[in-house]
Amino acid sequence: MEEEIKSEFKKSGFTFDNEEEILQKCLAFCINYNLSPCDLVSSWDVYSLNRQLELTVQNAHMDAFLQQLQNEQKEAIIKKEPGLHLYSNDVKMILSDKAEDIDEVVPGTPTEKYDTGFLGPLDSAHKTNGSILPSGKPADLVTPFGQRKNKFVVQSTISDLPNTDSIKEEPHDNNSEDDIIKRVQPRKRCSLQTHHSKPETSCRFMYDRIEDKFNFLENRIMKHAKAFAASGIYEEPVDPTVASQKSLFAIGMVCCEEEGRLKEKPLLLQSSVEHSGGQRVRLDLQKLSQFSIFPGQVIGIKGDNPSGHCLIASEIIDHVPLLDSNDENSQPSKKQALDKDLIQTDLSHVQSEISALIAGGPFTTTDNLMFEPLTELLAYARRKQPQLLILLGPFIDSEHPEIKKGTVNRTFDELFHHEILKRIQDHVEYMGSAARVILVPSIRDASHDFVFPQPPFSIHPPDLKDQITSITNPGTFSANEVKVACCTVDIIKQLSGEEISRNAAGGSKHRMSTLANHILCQRSFYPLYPPAEGIPLDFSLAPEALEISSIPDILILPSDLTHFVKVVSVGGEGEAQKKCLCVNPGRLARGEGGGFFVELNYHGSPESATASVIRI
Repeated sequence: MEEEIKSEFKKSGFTFDNEEEILQKCLAFCINYNLSPCDLVSSWDVYSLNRQLELTVQNAHMDAFLQQLQNEQKEAIIKKEPGLHLYSNDVKMILSDKAEDIDEVVPGTPTEKYDTGFLGPLDSAHKTNGSILPSGKPADLVTPFGQRKNKFVVQSTISDLPNTDSIKEEPHDNNSEDDIIKRVQPRKRCSLQTHHSKPETSCRFMYDRIEDKFNFLENRIMKHAKAFAASGIYEEPVDPTVASQKSLFAIGMVCCEEEGRLKEKPLLLQSSVEHSGGQRVRLDLQKLSQFSIFPGQVIGIKGDNPSGHCLIASEIIDHVPLLDSNDENSQPSKKQALDKDLIQTDLSHVQSEISALIAGGPFTTTDNLMFEPLTELLAYARRKQPQLLILLGPFIDSEHPEIKKGTVNRTFDELFHHEILKRIQDHVEYMGSAARVILVPSIRDASHDFVFPQPPFSIHPPDLKDQITSITNPGTFSANEVKVACCTVDIIKQLSGEEISRNAAGGSKHRMSTLANHILCQRSFYPLYPPAEGIPLDFSLAPEALEISSIPDILILPSDLTHFVKVVSVGGEGEAQKKCLCVNPGRLARGEGGGFFVELNYHGSPESATASVIRI
């Protein structure tokens, strides 16, 4: 058969760099996958065209070509059996007729309620429609993710959060999975309330209108000005563009005079229409020993402007004073209880305690769409049994190579419902009524509206709608009276690229804490203006949807930057300090390997919380 394979390659105009070894591998591919030489060469032709390779078949590409063959066989099998969950080890077994179907039904399998397979508690077997396909011994064909030796390695355990300034990775050891994952007693069902905000499902997005931009910026500046005045700590703000020989207090937004990244020189401050007609004035920060500013930041400035052309700052107030009137508890109409049995319950006696697993997408590796990291995470959740599983998009990542190439033969909605939602439904069905899952969309979700802010996913799982909930992006919810805020736009990374700062001598404030603190101090999930490239911000929805009306107990901000769990203090001198636990769980999948997620136990206050950053 080797000669037939060689002949087919030559017919298509291909040559070899290592003919003998390549032909041996191609022969093995044909035997293992029941392919004819013509089919094999056709698959190679598609592979080489997608990667724009030359006409020389190189031995270095054989491993990647093998991955493509495996994915093609998997997709062909799924077409025949749409309800089948397949993993890399199963493809070769099915093709070689070594898989033995067992007719015994797994207890608790929802064989009558759902069309897709049930993923039960046994990690060594893959389930399908109540039957089990044993994986047997490890097959030769496995994904890089499946080849990893260490599973669920604890990178750091944080029990004294205020004194933890950095997260240092511990060396990998040979601990078995059961050393970390221990079965616990089932948790009690937690109460859950969502905080309604725009946009709603099926809303109409607006075009990028100048009027919406103007109103958005003016409202932000005026809200900050009113908060400063109402605090009683600061004097009434004045026009910063008017020459004055005495010290003044002004409020405005930091702007850059030139296009590109913000620079200390030249730097501008734009005040409100009410105070200065929206005019800008040059801002001089030479007298300040430390500051941290970015474009779009609304700040209070103490200083003087003797010429009327330059405001010389002596102090910057970069936070909005805390006011009781900002508390969202004063707006009960914006909350919705998701438990019918909790609507009549007095939640004032509920303890502010919650256990949660927090993971940010992508949920599959870049070399396939098998969603193995998500499967592993759900297996971990079955053993640890947290009250909440918080999953933040992207779920069907528009940046995934297979999605970008358009080689997937299913719609994005089909991928989301079959690969994501069905797995979560099976998990919740197995775990029982105490399990709750929160889904937060991302602008990188190919199956969802990509304009920011985003409405929730339109999901209506049968009999499980109280357990599987989607919220807006950004969104806020309360679980056992613990207020949690989430935003899947990587604002931490974007602020990191735009911020300029100066630190006092001996200052060592953690950078990640500073970036997270900016979001809380500005009372906005996205305080950056203009928005970063690639962020489709709808200014008609932004004023209400992006506002953080009160400081949450937990703020979740998934980012490509280093994962962290930090307690951040909000409030200036002479004000009551408010604490918030800021979490960046990292990405569950990173390239062809696994990433990180966070296991969190909240006990009454951010300072008493414990958390572990875990490599999957």
